[in-house]
Amino acid sequence: IPDFVKACHAAAIAPVAGVTVANGNRILYTLIARNNEGFRQINEFLTIHNLSVKRGRDEVAAPKAQYPVKPPRLGDAIVILPFPAGPPDALPEGQYIGVDGSNATRFFGSRWQGVADRLVAVQPVVFESVKGYELHRHLRAIDNNLLLTMLDPAMTASSLASFQSAANLQQTFHRTPALITRTSGLLAPCTFDLDFKTIKNKKVYSHSPSDDRQLLHRLAHEGGVRRYGTENREAVKRIDKELEMISQLGFASYFLIAWDMVTWSAAQGFFHVGRGSGANSVVAYCLGITDVDPISLDLYFERFINPLRSSPPDFDIDYSWKDRDAVQQYLFDRYGPRHTALLGAMSTFRDSSMYRELGKVYGLPVEEIDRLADHPDREARESSIAAAIVDVASRMIDFPNIRSIHAGGILITEDPITCYTALDMPPKGFATTQWDMYTAEAIGFEKLDVLSQRGIGHINDCVRLVRENSGIEVNIRDVESFKADETVNDLLHRGETMGCFYIESPAMRGLIRKLRCKDYLTLVAASSIIRPGVAKSGMMREYIWRFHNPGGFTYIHPVMKEQLAETYGVMVYQEDVLKVCHHFAGLDLADADILRRAMSGKFRGNKEMERIRQRFFEGCAGLARPVEVSEEGWRQIASFAGYSFSKAHSASYAVESYQSLYLKSRYPIEFMVAVINNFGGFYHTWVYFNEARRCGGQIELPCVNKGQHLTSVMGVSVYIGFIHVKGLETELAHRLTREREQGGEFRNLYDFMQRVSIGSEQITLLIRVGAFRFTGLTKAEL
Repeated sequence: IPDFVKACHAAAIAPVAGVTVANGNRILYTLIARNNEGFRQINEFLTIHNLSVKRGRDEVAAPKAQYPVKPPRLGDAIVILPFPAGPPDALPEGQYIGVDGSNATRFFGSRWQGVADRLVAVQPVVFESVKGYELHRHLRAIDNNLLLTMLDPAMTASSLASFQSAANLQQTFHRTPALITRTSGLLAPCTFDLDFKTIKNKKVYSHSPSDDRQLLHRLAHEGGVRRYGTENREAVKRIDKELEMISQLGFASYFLIAWDMVTWSAAQGFFHVGRGSGANSVVAYCLGITDVDPISLDLYFERFINPLRSSPPDFDIDYSWKDRDAVQQYLFDRYGPRHTALLGAMSTFRDSSMYRELGKVYGLPVEEIDRLADHPDREARESSIAAAIVDVASRMIDFPNIRSIHAGGILITEDPITCYTALDMPPKGFATTQWDMYTAEAIGFEKLDVLSQRGIGHINDCVRLVRENSGIEVNIRDVESFKADETVNDLLHRGETMGCFYIESPAMRGLIRKLRCKDYLTLVAASSIIRPGVAKSGMMREYIWRFHNPGGFTYIHPVMKEQLAETYGVMVYQEDVLKVCHHFAGLDLADADILRRAMSGKFRGNKEMERIRQRFFEGCAGLARPVEVSEEGWRQIASFAGYSFSKAHSASYAVESYQSLYLKSRYPIEFMVAVINNFGGFYHTWVYFNEARRCGGQIELPCVNKGQHLTSVMGVSVYIGFIHVKGLETELAHRLTREREQGGEFRNLYDFMQRVSIGSEQITLLIRVGAFRFTGLTKAEL
């Protein structure tokens, strides 16, 4: 809808919003909003229906509930019914009958006189022009998983369901011009528009904007004392500067909502990592949303929020994959279902998957589909069918395919979300918007990204296992002491980082060894330059060389030495682009961030790039920078800015890496068991079992008297979890552990079978893996 509204404005057309409601192939009615309230009412109607569908979290899909055949009574929406077999006795107020070209002459006579003033002209529009009909048929075949030749005509629209000119419509209804006149009169008063200028998020966290500002001010300065002490004037100055901009732009409630969430989750024992550009904020650091100190790392707040930034800011907050759903549920409960929703996403037809879908509706064998997906142009030259598919594919690219869910975006709104969209209920079980993050951003929403990852699960579980196995309570947030710990840094220096978040891949371990990395700041840089785009540009190799030869190169300009000394003159981070543009070319920080965004992967190559380039060189000329130096500075920016990593992001990742390193250096067996039980590392599970053994663990096969569903640790003994026994039922594993906890250890096989209901296949599995070796009997004897 927002894109439609913008297109209408650009063409000087008044937008009208509506929806056609159907059960399967049967159209029930069309709802058209008279105004914005009517748009909300239609969205409410659709939302109530969509959210009534009960789906389990493990379901890929659920049967769709049928829409009511009787149209809803909406005060600010027009209802248009399909042309019936005969005239109805009466129509409620606001309901009309649609007459298309094929029925334009069927209602003459006295039978229709009673409802003549309720007849309106309709022209179904499913595709742009007649040429779109064939593409429409292919899409319908894909949607119904049918061969193109088996597609029932009832499953498609009419071949005439395309945009028609006014002249064509006048000709179609030339015998019934009153229909055109009545329809124009019905639609003329309809008004619908969207405000693209104001922020739509929840505006007040406490009782009023003033209370929000006061609360945020108090929390930020109290947190500043905890983080920096009472004598750090620079911190106080930075906090006040940020608070002024946050207040000016109306983002106080957004910060407080994020603070409330992490405060609640901490009280539940959930560990989180705040990352992304939000880590550039000292206020976020003082509120406990992030654990990265922007002052010590020279991070610019303008990278997160600035007055010229067209897109709103958003916090990225990671939780364990086991805890994230509980945090999302808290937000839905806290702010209410009418004001809270997950952000949707849209996948489109692209590349090989598109050719595979088309190949199936043409009935091609799998081998031919594989060849077509890998080499479409070559196949098109050799086969007329393949050529036809490639032709259709060229028109299908970027068509919507499947609506899904954003990785973690949540919207918390001031007005009901149905003012902007209807909601769906996907299998995840949380109401979800029907449009994506780009539409949300265009309308004026700031999403709160509540994400999940396995690395935090490693940390959470390891802390718990250490407590259970050794009685030691680990303060995992004591990051500053971890950074100074020689044992931790020595483990990093040797590249013994298997299982540690973000730094366990062979490429990363190799880079750590090449850099002889043994401190936090070097790890922050390594976390950025490992990215493929940086490595491909040659800057990773250049950085490594300069790191080991700090006196072997020359800075292209004194400003570069002043601003990029930490990274040896190499722009390692996105923030480095801001520094160079600000200090070398004279752009203010807000303009510099606009440049950074314009050069990102999404915008590279558009006209904005040339405009920004011109501003860069104008700024350099105004500061009398040598032309050749300016050109080299721009070359480095242009080759690197679109692929670089946010320093705040790298710093946040490096904090989590240090937490993992600390746990592995002090409690390696518990740490590796935690990695195994979170199933998300870089390597196969057996690799982590070998690492646990190398770290001193004694690997034990599953045991009905010692083992658990997941892998467990007792002292230095690591008992492989029942979950790793292929074919063993999960419910049985839980049942036997519950029985053991309630009735004590099993004395022998007979005792086990008396107490646990189990079939012959399952007991055989347990015997074969040695789960009854405590009996002293061989597997054959058992």
